[in-house]
Amino acid sequence: MSSHHRESAAFTLVVTLLALLGAAAMLLVIALSGAPSSLALATVLAFLPVGPVVAVFLWLDRYEPEPRTLLATGVLWGAFVATAAALVLQGLGGLFGGFDDSQMLAVVAPVTEEATKGLFLLLLLWWRRAELDGILDGIVYAGMVGIGFAFIENILYLAAAYDGTDGLGPGGTEALTATFVVRCLVSPFAHPLFTTFTGIGVGIAVGSRRPLVRVLAPLAGYLMAVLTHGLWNASAIGGLEQFATVYLTMMAPGFAALIAFVIWLRRSERTMLTRALQDAAARGLLPASDIGWLVDLRARREARAYARQHGGARAERAMRDYQQSAIELGFLHHRYLRGTPPPDFANRGQLFITRLGAVRPYISFPGQVVPTR
Repeated sequence: MSSHHRESAAFTLVVTLLALLGAAAMLLVIALSGAPSSLALATVLAFLPVGPVVAVFLWLDRYEPEPRTLLATGVLWGAFVATAAALVLQGLGGLFGGFDDSQMLAVVAPVTEEATKGLFLLLLLWWRRAELDGILDGIVYAGMVGIGFAFIENILYLAAAYDGTDGLGPGGTEALTATFVVRCLVSPFAHPLFTTFTGIGVGIAVGSRRPLVRVLAPLAGYLMAVLTHGLWNASAIGGLEQFATVYLTMMAPGFAALIAFVIWLRRSERTMLTRALQDAAARGLLPASDIGWLVDLRARREARAYARQHGGARAERAMRDYQQSAIELGFLHHRYLRGTPPPDFANRGQLFITRLGAVRPYISFPGQVVPTR
């Protein structure tokens, strides 16, 4: 078995075991946190923002889509492992640290929650580094972990608000509605946004040739995640006016800045991939005439539509496989040119080249002769 397969198996085993333990713990916590009817209502309401926020991160991930199973694993980690571990750590902090409620909310919670969420990214960096091609991948995986964490946390907050066990009032529909508006409508991107700082740090570490940067970048990202999380939680202590101020001056602009940053990243990646694939083409790894149909998202859609029109679903699938393999090869070749190739660079590169060679005779791009089948 290759080292890549051993690392993948180790990652899968560790994450699966921790997810099962975390799921058992969190399901018990949820079951004890309210009546079945209130929990069912809270779960439905907490799920409503999940789809739109996931769609945003999948949209960001269009250029070089990550494995869907690995993205789902990130959601499960956030929902079960990170939440359960954070509760344990916060319980220990409250028991032995002597923190009051304000300190727990503004300091202990951000430190523990961002650590447990960020651990998934560190495991990726350690065991599945090949899946991380840079900052954008780190952002996407971090967002998925944050989405899972927010989903479970929202269930607990919504159920507590409805049952009146949150200490803020008698509960009921009015309290539930207020909590739903604040957590699910106004700030559904809060947890994903915090954790993206850790993801950015991990993405920088993947592409760096300096050992010190590989250590300090994830740490700096984690500290930024803790800082923004702490400021957000502290605003909740200061009342509605302070909450609105932090939201309007930090949270909403921060999320908008993240989207703008990712769009800029994607354009930068297009330039980087063009250069990497041009070098690969000069080495005879793929036709240079294909590059324009591989690095531009609109051109890629046109190529798939052209394949579907002339060859049906099978041709479209072949075109999609060719595009994906070429983009993966481009990222890998870029890391080779930068001097930061993964340990299994040669094996992975040969795999992508084999896939390209197997599919290329059966596809054509607009303006080319359609191959006979």
